[in-house]
Amino acid sequence: MSNFRFKALEIAQNRQAMQVAAPTERVGDFFGSYTFNNEVMRTLLSPEAYLKVTEAINTNGQIDRGIADEVASAMKSWATSKGATHYTHWFQPLTGETAEKHDAFFDITFDGKAVEKFKGSALVQQEPDASSFPNGGLRNTFEARGYTGWDPSSPAFLMDNGAGGKTLCIPSVFISYTGEALDYKTPLLKALNALDKAATAVCQYFDRNITKVTPTLGPEQEYFVVDRALFYARPDLVLAGRTLFGHAPARGQQLEDHYFGSIPPRVNAFMVDFEFESMKLGMPVRTRHNEVAPGQFEVAPTFEEVNLAVDHNALLMDLMEKIAEKHNLKVLFHEKPFAGVNGSGKHNNWSMGTNTGVNLLAPSTKPKESLRFLTFLVNVVKAVHDNADLLRASIASAGNEHRLGANEAPPAIVSIFLGEALTQALNDLETKSEVTVNKGDNVYYKLGLNRIPSLMRDNTDRNRTSPFAFTGNKFEFRAVGSSANSASTMTVLNAIVADQLNKFKFDLDARLAKGEKKELAIVDILKEYYANSKRILFEGNGYSDEWVEEAARRGLSNIKSSPDALGIFVQPESLALFERTGIMNHAEVESRYEIELEKYIKNVQIESRVMGDLAMNHVVSTALKYQNKLAETARNLVELGMTAEAEPIKDILREISTRVMVIKKGVEAMIESRKKANNVLDTGERAKLYATEVKDHFDLIRYEVDKLEEVVDDEDWPLVKYRELLFVK
Repeated sequence: MSNFRFKALEIAQNRQAMQVAAPTERVGDFFGSYTFNNEVMRTLLSPEAYLKVTEAINTNGQIDRGIADEVASAMKSWATSKGATHYTHWFQPLTGETAEKHDAFFDITFDGKAVEKFKGSALVQQEPDASSFPNGGLRNTFEARGYTGWDPSSPAFLMDNGAGGKTLCIPSVFISYTGEALDYKTPLLKALNALDKAATAVCQYFDRNITKVTPTLGPEQEYFVVDRALFYARPDLVLAGRTLFGHAPARGQQLEDHYFGSIPPRVNAFMVDFEFESMKLGMPVRTRHNEVAPGQFEVAPTFEEVNLAVDHNALLMDLMEKIAEKHNLKVLFHEKPFAGVNGSGKHNNWSMGTNTGVNLLAPSTKPKESLRFLTFLVNVVKAVHDNADLLRASIASAGNEHRLGANEAPPAIVSIFLGEALTQALNDLETKSEVTVNKGDNVYYKLGLNRIPSLMRDNTDRNRTSPFAFTGNKFEFRAVGSSANSASTMTVLNAIVADQLNKFKFDLDARLAKGEKKELAIVDILKEYYANSKRILFEGNGYSDEWVEEAARRGLSNIKSSPDALGIFVQPESLALFERTGIMNHAEVESRYEIELEKYIKNVQIESRVMGDLAMNHVVSTALKYQNKLAETARNLVELGMTAEAEPIKDILREISTRVMVIKKGVEAMIESRKKANNVLDTGERAKLYATEVKDHFDLIRYEVDKLEEVVDDEDWPLVKYRELLFVK
């Protein structure tokens, strides 16, 4: 028991849950205490400055430099009073990670004195070196200049450095020297603005008091937790984020006893710790529980405005990793870190709210409000139907490719679940005959819309197999991967809904110009939209083979490969949609396509290299050493005249030899496939080769390695096993 695996196991088994000191205040007293929030601004800014800042946030307007100086001064005073020594523009480049460059709150004068300094110009704009961030061909590597710009709609916050100091983090956009977006936030903000304008214009047909629509989001974050020592004893977890080998344990998730079970003490202590820190940062995390797979958990927040929710989720993932280290744990955000058990998603719960307090996706008991609800519901259905492939592209990644279509995640086929009652109501709407409305009649009851008020929230069951499910007053997009930045998906979803609402307004205005009754015109348009989109609705089991066949008959896409899915971004229809909504120009979309393909290639390439190294330098070498032991035992038995007793051992020797030979040939073939792919210049074609010819070797090699795990003596096996990784106490 001298190998690294058993040393790691000994360390892990002797760990105890850390004690976490609970705050002495109530949550309301310390929630957001590390954020430069609305309350802090009201206290520290002049009434004029506070009004201008909040007005800019509410209207997507600009803040002039004079006001920025006052805000910067107040922000510095607040931050330094809480122990901050540095500030940074915190942004989200297209690496998929967050980024920051820390600068101190001081400068040196001409006579060598240190003075505190943080001006409005530093708050509004920084110039990080942009040369090493992905740009997808937008600029040359030697052209290093890029700019980060303050996003006042997302509050600045303090991040504890873990060494006694804090850093003021200023959420920011990131653009190139020539103005193209190099981040996730910039297109998202434009998409949210586009939806606000489009949805508000439609709301005006129903209520003139509605002057703003705010999309909301609640991303449920799934993740795995493993012991830190065991994590570092698995090179594939360290380098690839997932286990490339591992035989299924005798007990996995088949008893279904982990879901909502008692949270293991060490994990619970970690959860409590990061929740306290999250609350200080204004992140409204309120739900924690065990997920289905052993070692898998979930944290869920209260709904927030989409941009803030995306920032908070990215920050939460950073925070979880830091807090886990304190507890000698590692958090795994990979979509499929373990074969044979459920993978992890980031369920994006999305809706739209008005400045009058109305959720536009909440059914109502009032006929007029029901028509408004139906208008937005049907337009969302049509938007998803018409742009299903683009929505599929927004969730494409190397990690999510392992999860989609498996037995715990929605399939790659995009469909919508509305529930039996709501689907029936829409069917009634479609098939209802035309009605003449006389003066003085109640138009809503005359149209038959009096049936809708009975549709109350949660009047139908949920469907966890649906990628895009209506859950009472919101849509839950379940297909988003756990490691993803939700901004990509939210940019697409809000863009396609904004575009569809603009089309609806155009169609309705054309009818109104002809003198048609508004309510009748709306119903006729909704009937037409629903008739043309209802094939995307599916109430059944999305995991079944029957659904795959049925979806094909309906003409729905089933894009399984990430490179194929990503190609939808650069289709003419997609490029046109982003351009007419003002979210991204052609160059920005095409650059994202190139970046995502490169990320896919590099992820699969890393997995392939790690797999080859582990197979040959860990598994095969161990198997051959064990084979020598068995061979010596077999020889001794034969020499003792126990030939029959030696036969079972010879069978094992033959099995090891056969499996080692298959592994060696598989690794060699995989390397040749990788070389072939690397010589292809076109990024799209290279990605497809990695998705097929390189990845095609993975399952074969893994199968043989996992079979060897069953044969080789447990004392000799070099890799931490699933039964040791998955059951954290």
